[in-house]
Amino acid sequence: MTRSLFKGNFWSADILSTIGYDNIIQHLNNGRKNCKEFEDFLKERAAIEERYGKDLLSLSRKKPCGQSEINTLKRALEVFKQQVDNVAQCHIQLAQSLREEAKKMEEFREKQKLQRKKTELVMDAIHKQKSLQFKKTMDAKKNYEQKCRDKDEAEQAVNRSANLVNPKQQEKLFVKLATSKTAVEDSDKAYMLHISTLDKVREEWQSEHIKACEAFEAQECERINFFRNALWLHVNQLSQQCVTSDEHPSCMRISTPPRRMQSQPGRLQGLTWQGEDPPQFLKAHQMIPITLWLMTTVCSISKINETRAFSG
Repeated sequence: MTRSLFKGNFWSADILSTIGYDNIIQHLNNGRKNCKEFEDFLKERAAIEERYGKDLLSLSRKKPCGQSEINTLKRALEVFKQQVDNVAQCHIQLAQSLREEAKKMEEFREKQKLQRKKTELVMDAIHKQKSLQFKKTMDAKKNYEQKCRDKDEAEQAVNRSANLVNPKQQEKLFVKLATSKTAVEDSDKAYMLHISTLDKVREEWQSEHIKACEAFEAQECERINFFRNALWLHVNQLSQQCVTSDEHPSCMRISTPPRRMQSQPGRLQGLTWQGEDPPQFLKAHQMIPITLWLMTTVCSISKINETRAFSG
């Protein structure tokens, strides 16, 4: 292509051909299809993000996670679940943003569709007019050629009848020749008139074709810029999502510093204390008082049971 403009590269030597215009329309249709595919991609990605966010939100709020822990680890788990909740909200917000971008793409497509429709209606009308006028011109040409053949036949008939004695017969041939000449002149004028009209239609079609090329090229440039900006915005949204998703785990790490458990009672608040000294080893002489106490207790319980039994 020697020139980058639409109006300089989509022509044909055939006056009835619309291949250049058809190629432009096909290219614009492909561009519109690409926008629709990106729009559908955004919608599906939004559905995935929303579903993931809601599942993550449900997990964070309904599923227990170390609920019996205490102190710093408990607080760390609370921060952990809160940050999971925040991540879920970020994905839900991203889904909403993607739907808004998909809506903008849809509105842009529809706007360009309406703009194209006006130009296409004008071009369809001029194409039909051009084809119709070309047909009329070809019919006028055939009629002119037929009248010329009729005139030639009339002239030949007159020449052949030069030796005829019958003057009435010759007069009829001369009348026919004169009539054929008049028909040739009339058909020639009609043919030239159709040629002139066809040339005017051709000029009008070329003018409208140039206008259509300029309009379509402007639309295509607008579409490419809009598509590029939409893609750039989408990538930025995903990048921001990654940054945000990474910030929340950072908060979790800060809330869970590595430390050793200390032995002070204050570090284990929340536990039920029973004492600090474990049981010691008992020697033989220490066991005697305990044994006597047990025997006395058993005897007392037995006497009480016998008394209750006798009373009963």
